[in-house]
Amino acid sequence: MQHRRPPHHWMWWLTEALRQRGEQVLYPQFPAPEKPLAQEWTDLLTAELAQLGGQERVVVCHSLGCALWLRVAQTLPAELRVSRVLLVSPLGEQAFTAANGNEEFRLEHVDRELLAAASSKPPRVVASTTDPYAPADARAWSAELGMDCDVLSDAGHITPGDGYGPWQGVLDWCVREQVPVEGVAGR
Repeated sequence: MQHRRPPHHWMWWLTEALRQRGEQVLYPQFPAPEKPLAQEWTDLLTAELAQLGGQERVVVCHSLGCALWLRVAQTLPAELRVSRVLLVSPLGEQAFTAANGNEEFRLEHVDRELLAAASSKPPRVVASTTDPYAPADARAWSAELGMDCDVLSDAGHITPGDGYGPWQGVLDWCVREQVPVEGVAGR
């Protein structure tokens, strides 16, 4: 698994769409994308949140970024609390392997109260019925952690290869908190 920022990914498109609207957006390339280290990624995310100062903080994560958010939320200082969080394609247990380079991001337990305290509103999950890396039952997994979940039909891991470059549904959630988060047209 690689954790890079390809320019045709929906997150790249979202970053540009929000910047065109005048929003301040940070979209970092995390270090060592082929062999990520949880502490390095945690340090960078915390620094990025601090850079946003006191303004509204909206976090959008994909894949391993979701695991990173769950980890950071367990120890996030009150002054870095965010407004809203969207977790797209969270990883299930089968994704945390040495072969994927993600084992260090596995959490044995996510404290539901700490997760809730890290954002003003409960995080929202977007998962796919055909994601090979997702929790077996994304809705049940989300509910257990106090999060609402939108499930997209046959959207794979929600990547460009699955048809997710421009994605109006995620932009609508960022701008207007529109729910459910809808998939790409034609899916």
